Amino acid sequence: MRARKPDREGYTVRDGVRLHWELYGQGDPTVFLLPTWSIIHSRHWKFQIAHLARHCRVLVMDGRGNGLSDRPLDPKMYADEEFAADALAVMDDTATASAALVALSAGSRWALLLAAEHPERVGSVVFIGPAVPLAPWTPFRDAARAVFDEKFDEHVDWMKYNADYWLRDHRGFLEFFFGRVFVEPHSTKPIEDSVRWGLDTTPEVLVATARGRTLNEKRAIDLAQRVSCPVLVIHGDEDEIVVHSNGVALAELTHGRLMTMEQSGHCPHVRDPVAVNLALDEFLLPASPRPARRRGVRRPRRALYVSSPIGLGHARRDVAIAQELRKLVPDLEIDWLAQDPVTRVLEAHGERIHPSSSDLANESQHIEQESSPHRLHVFEAWRRMDEILLSNFMVFLEAVRTRDYDVWIGDEAWEVDYYLHENPELKQAAYVWL
Repeated sequence: MRARKPDREGYTVRDGVRLHWELYGQGDPTVFLLPTWSIIHSRHWKFQIAHLARHCRVLVMDGRGNGLSDRPLDPKMYADEEFAADALAVMDDTATASAALVALSAGSRWALLLAAEHPERVGSVVFIGPAVPLAPWTPFRDAARAVFDEKFDEHVDWMKYNADYWLRDHRGFLEFFFGRVFVEPHSTKPIEDSVRWGLDTTPEVLVATARGRTLNEKRAIDLAQRVSCPVLVIHGDEDEIVVHSNGVALAELTHGRLMTMEQSGHCPHVRDPVAVNLALDEFLLPASPRPARRRGVRRPRRALYVSSPIGLGHARRDVAIAQELRKLVPDLEIDWLAQDPVTRVLEAHGERIHPSSSDLANESQHIEQESSPHRLHVFEAWRRMDEILLSNFMVFLEAVRTRDYDVWIGDEAWEVDYYLHENPELKQAAYVWL
């Protein structure tokens, strides 16, 4: 289940190729999450869409070759210029005069073309793991590309980056490739997701995309030097798909800012989404005024209580705990970050519900869908709720950053527990997990 459904979706047809796009949210700026290599479709942005759409207008599209877009087989149809032209056509169709671009890997080439050649349409650019030919990508991969069209009796390591191998063992290549994309520990879920998305297209399409690339180093350098808008480059220092020095070179040529993600691979927006989302907020969105912290001024003690919506037993228990806490701390103010059906119980007891609760993605509906065949596998249901959990953690994080709390209480608030574990620097108050 998605954390947020599109507010509007449609197709743009350019030169006979149908291109699927989705729109979320409203307000300036428009953030255009560009497609990447057609080995996957736009779902790889699932950890960014709902979060950004709470603050601005978000445009997402499936690049030609995957998702709900068409899959031509002529390599010329996958030239870098074609992808850039597709993006412009979608912007025109969605009445997007200009946008902030966010691009991953191959999408960085198209963002570079747009920023350099259509500066009036681009307000800023974020490049993530940019596959722009400014430095060698990886020695093994470069060697494999040189023999891409040759046939071998066996394919080991990057020799699997080979047209004949793709046609013979599509899944085998996907499993190898995404194993190198996600080098971080505990990456089984993103690898599984990416392999599944990769199987939505065909090896014939992948071969066409590899043969269709047109941007060379000389032109890439020229384009980068012509970029005049603000640039942020996000690059993992353990990226095995595009070496970190490539991102360094792009940041230098565009006079942009480099954000190095330590111990991170090719897709930090997937494996370290909180840090990337916060970086996108800071770079792309207008700064929201934060209330001044007044030290030394007495105020009531405050608690933010996050109560899981999965099972009403939690809500009754949490209300009882809150009542006992008020006996111990008479002036305690409690804000509840919760969703239906918990909110019904809280309202019946006169509790104060945090206004950001309306931004929470529905966890109980996800569990209901997972259990509809009467075969609920709790662990797998939780894994498949990753998009919802991340979105709800970002809502929590905004809530505690806009108001001071003395304690955070989470009753089976798995998203809070997990993402604080992954981002301990964000813990700014006492934390109690039930």
